[in-house]
Amino acid sequence: MLNRTDLRGQVPSVAELRSTLPRAEYDVDAALHHVRPVVEAVRDRGVEAVLEYTEKFDKVRPGGVRVAASELTSALANLDPAVREALEESIVRARKVHGDQRRQDVTTEVVDGGTVTERWIPVERVGLYAPGGLAVYPSTVVMNVVPAQIAGVGTLVLCSPPQAAFGGLPHPTILAAAELLGVDEVWAVGGAQAVALLAYGGTDTDGATLEPVDIVTGPGNIYLTAAKRLLRGIIGIDSEAGPTEIAILADETADPVHVAADLISQAEHDPLAASVLVTTSEGLADAVDKELTGRVAATKHSERVTEALGGKQSGVILVSTVDDGIRVVDAYAAEHLEIQTADARAVAARVRNAGAIFVGAYAPVSLGDYCAGSNHVLPTGGFARHSSGLSVQSFLKGVHVVDYSQDALREIAGRVVALANAEDLPAHGEAITARFEGERA
Repeated sequence: MLNRTDLRGQVPSVAELRSTLPRAEYDVDAALHHVRPVVEAVRDRGVEAVLEYTEKFDKVRPGGVRVAASELTSALANLDPAVREALEESIVRARKVHGDQRRQDVTTEVVDGGTVTERWIPVERVGLYAPGGLAVYPSTVVMNVVPAQIAGVGTLVLCSPPQAAFGGLPHPTILAAAELLGVDEVWAVGGAQAVALLAYGGTDTDGATLEPVDIVTGPGNIYLTAAKRLLRGIIGIDSEAGPTEIAILADETADPVHVAADLISQAEHDPLAASVLVTTSEGLADAVDKELTGRVAATKHSERVTEALGGKQSGVILVSTVDDGIRVVDAYAAEHLEIQTADARAVAARVRNAGAIFVGAYAPVSLGDYCAGSNHVLPTGGFARHSSGLSVQSFLKGVHVVDYSQDALREIAGRVVALANAEDLPAHGEAITARFEGERA
């Protein structure tokens, strides 16, 4: 079922690996010309344009943007008790992990009378996005809201697409998750128009002000991602999320049932989802293919899974050794990386590039999606080579506070002047010497 690439006996360069490893085609630039008119219309006409595009794309026209508080309360009251308990446990575990990420201010005494303090200041207002396309993502509400709250963000607004099936409201499970987390500002708006409204703000149909935000976080489709790219600078963004991806580094000790189930679990997200197995064992690859045949046919979203597993973004990479496998997965830089090898913990410790690493047979990606305590908003498309997943730090700004006394400045003045003159910026030096004019040499 899965395409195979045989790298046994080879040690390709990093550049060669990046060009040959499977990856989804995802051209954000090509989506920009579709998105730009939407963004400009929302900038110029506000909520009127938002509702027009909502009717066009989501086939429903809400009476307004902001969801009434009573709808949140009602959604939670009607939530399946088992789902509520699961969400509550997910929240508890996420708060436990993210609570340890909060940074403390640090003051460094550089010299006597001269200090630099690094202050960590929360962003004032954040827009959080929960998708509403092929699936419903209350878990994404948890993953976005918890770190923002722990960071101390001033105000949060949650956006999720309105659903015709629910009278123009976001999915009730999304509303219930917001209520559980204490988020009382929810906007029924999705896609590029959501990002534009978050960036520019507007006036709702009842005359209430919809305040703009400073940062927008959360995954979405290619049009939402293109809007993030277009508006970056007006707003901060977490990342440009592409299709989800899993890579599994496995040897002959891995259970093909586990591997096949995990590959399917990511493929069910989207036809563009990537499922990649990197293995030293051709026997395991054969057993996984055999297992996939039965499991794919039996799974609910069989058609979607089949398309994803058969796409150019998915496949098996055969390698000679686990060391070679580490080179491959580091070059691939998966959003989710599972290690299913002998001594998996030691192997995982050697990996440099992954959004999140799942160690051994009993830490599948699905655990991280919901209840591990880790965050599931992670870099895709190889961005894990240089970027991190969503965290408390995503909502904090590090600000240096410089405090020098007169004597401390006087002591370093000559060196500042020397460097300013070396850069042909004499006024920089004069800003120092002006403070000591009239003093005896």
